Amino acid sequence: MLDIAIIGAGPGGLMTALRLHQQGLRPRVYESVAELKPLGVGIDVKVYATKELDELGLLEEFREISVDAQESLFFNRYGQEIYAELCGVHMGYRYEQRFVHRGHFQMFLYAKVLERLGPDAVVLGTRLVDYRQDPAGVTLTLQRDGGTRTEARADVLIAADGIKSVVRRAMHPASAEPTYSGITMWRGTTLMKPFKTGGTILHIGDPRLSSMIVYPLRDDVDGTGLTLVNWVVEATREESVEDWNQRGSVEEILPYYDDCEIPFLDVQEMLRTAREVYLFPLIRHEPLDSWCDGRVTLLGDAAHAMYPRGGNGACQALVDARVVAEKLATIEDPAAALQAYENDRREAVNRIVMAHRGEGYEVIRRMVAERTGGQRFDDIETVLPLAEADEIFSKYHKLVGQERPGWAAGQATGFRSA
Repeated sequence: MLDIAIIGAGPGGLMTALRLHQQGLRPRVYESVAELKPLGVGIDVKVYATKELDELGLLEEFREISVDAQESLFFNRYGQEIYAELCGVHMGYRYEQRFVHRGHFQMFLYAKVLERLGPDAVVLGTRLVDYRQDPAGVTLTLQRDGGTRTEARADVLIAADGIKSVVRRAMHPASAEPTYSGITMWRGTTLMKPFKTGGTILHIGDPRLSSMIVYPLRDDVDGTGLTLVNWVVEATREESVEDWNQRGSVEEILPYYDDCEIPFLDVQEMLRTAREVYLFPLIRHEPLDSWCDGRVTLLGDAAHAMYPRGGNGACQALVDARVVAEKLATIEDPAAALQAYENDRREAVNRIVMAHRGEGYEVIRRMVAERTGGQRFDDIETVLPLAEADEIFSKYHKLVGQERPGWAAGQATGFRSA
């Protein structure tokens, strides 16, 4: 039985531990922070990622901490509706699309790892400093809180240590320094009354100026009847630091939405009453030409850091977890197993990385802004015909691995609710 070291106790690392355990292997997770806390904002869990949770027997409990996505609506900067589509099972997929707070999701997976693998499965307050390989395995140099260094042995090392991965830096030193894209994200949460269906995600704005995404994370918080809502705003700003934990202010972004009037949502009020606001500059990490080095491999953001658009970063890490576990369980030579994992995943995920550098399906909001000169429209069908928008969306969904039900048969899948 293989002993496998996983670096990083984020959702990708924890899901990898659960998948490896499911395959009868022995994983251990090393995490640099001394105590895991439910930090962060929202994750849009796509239907293909919900499937991964179901295969681990976690879906029922996951539903308790997340919100069912019912519909996705797109608006221009004035709050005029451009396009709409149903989500998850409401569109005809077998699995749901769900919204969840990243920190709550991480703590949920952490509890499941301890429950299934035992209390020693996650070693906190321990970061990877270096590693070296020999024909029989990998030696990890670890540093504990307080500075004490120690070594550990494993048959395989899986680096799920995120955008600042120690292993990625060692494996690809020339790709270690990313480039700022010129775009910054303000990410926040607001406790407020539920809006629309209670499971609606909104895409608002002229992306040439600023873009906003809004969706619910958790219903009836602390019995108040209020919903915890996640919102993300993109705009340009001078930045240099890549850090999810930079605190921000909404004052810079409020003016972009002065003219936005959506009947069921006061955008300005939502921003002003935010409980927390984080800044995150969009940093460009170039796609890698390899993820593996013998018995060592990358996973999740360490392998394929992508702009946090479209909700596919965390979801693709869950797929990575299944594939790497399957390969290690079925291919005797660990290095060959890791290479098979890379062969299955790298090129497909790199295509998604590059697609997220563009606008994905969000391009329809720019198209409308350009075709109207940034002004209000009288009839959206004369600006962006429904069939044209449907084509854009269907191609994007196919790219990320969830082809729309009925699309191949020529059925329309989008609509306009206004």
